[in-house]
Amino acid sequence: MKNKKNTSPWAWVPSLYLAEGLPNVAVTTVSIALYTKMGLSTIDIALYTSLLAFPWVIKPLWSPFVDLLKTKRWWILITQLLIGAGFAGVAFSIPTTFYLQATIAFFYLLAFSSATHDIAADGFYMLELDDNQQAAFVGIRSTFYKVAVVIGQGALLYLAGYLERITGNIKFAWSTVFFVLAGLFILFNLYHHFALPKPSTDAPNPDLKSDEIMKEFIETFVSFFKKPHILTAIFFMLTFRFAEAQLQKLIIPFLDAPVEKGGLDLTMEDIGIIYGTVGIIALALGGIIGGIVASRGGLKKWIWPMTLSMILTCLSFVYLSFAQPQNLLIINICIVVEQFGYGFGFTAYTLYMIYFSEGKRKTSHYAICTGIMALGLILPGMFAGWMQNLLGYKNFFVWVMICGIIPIISVSLLKIDPTFGKKKEIK
Repeated sequence: MKNKKNTSPWAWVPSLYLAEGLPNVAVTTVSIALYTKMGLSTIDIALYTSLLAFPWVIKPLWSPFVDLLKTKRWWILITQLLIGAGFAGVAFSIPTTFYLQATIAFFYLLAFSSATHDIAADGFYMLELDDNQQAAFVGIRSTFYKVAVVIGQGALLYLAGYLERITGNIKFAWSTVFFVLAGLFILFNLYHHFALPKPSTDAPNPDLKSDEIMKEFIETFVSFFKKPHILTAIFFMLTFRFAEAQLQKLIIPFLDAPVEKGGLDLTMEDIGIIYGTVGIIALALGGIIGGIVASRGGLKKWIWPMTLSMILTCLSFVYLSFAQPQNLLIINICIVVEQFGYGFGFTAYTLYMIYFSEGKRKTSHYAICTGIMALGLILPGMFAGWMQNLLGYKNFFVWVMICGIIPIISVSLLKIDPTFGKKKEIK
């Protein structure tokens, strides 16, 4: 095993955040496609899959235990095995007559294991890297997390559709997809067993007693809510993605909808190709460039350009909904703008959560931040479909752009150390 100084973050940051993103997209997105193909009603699909997202909201409740028991490295490895077991459980359950109850149970295992993996992975990232390295690699981690989303929404759905077409067996097709995911997480576990460094600060505390754990648990939340400027921080974390959370729920339905219903009438193959090629390239460039400029100028200098770049996402879809172009080149350019703007802008959000979590209990505090972030996605996402049905696509995207005013207000209230994220000069 290499020591800390010789272990490049490139050896583990991309794979760790790919592993962090895949179970999330499987639970929140791939499950929708699965239940749709299995014939479940849209009411049941919306209800069950929405409830599956709540472990990411409430994960701060057990984050102190990840902070106090064992090491972050141990938690990463054990949860990757549990995630693999969860995927295998879903795969075995699909052909059964009680598939709904069984798959939901295994999806909850996946959700809780994935949420715990998030806590450990984010804590490990902050323990192993200094603040300049964190700023430099924040775009990489965000990019590979989004790569996982592309794999889930693109490659996995394509694989299921392809297998269904050539075999004529829906259950076999979807079982195969989840077996592939189970095998992938076994490989993740084996790779990270050797690739993850062992920082000296990632140490267990075997002498803790139950009353000390409960005291520390309470103090973790108390210390978080006693942080300076806590109200403005929570407002920012809840609202920074207020517009984007609504947009993301309707992008694929809009691209797929017939022209006469306000959409672009693209095939699912077209959508997959766009987001799997130029889309992911633009997303990666946005995240990487965001990390680079933040490491040079600091978060405070770049938070406004990054915030405003999120509005590009809204503007590109306002144009698409009004113009309804049928030229794939124009559509690709708009998607590039949307993905680059999102990748660049999200860097500020991730960096601020890291910044606000600094201190003694940074792992647990970061988990609380991500729980607030998840709630900030769920709440606006829940009424996005209702708003689109009320307004139509054109007015919905205008509404989303107007909603961009709210994160602008929240950013204007923040207090940020100008030196945070800047590369330290060696004298």
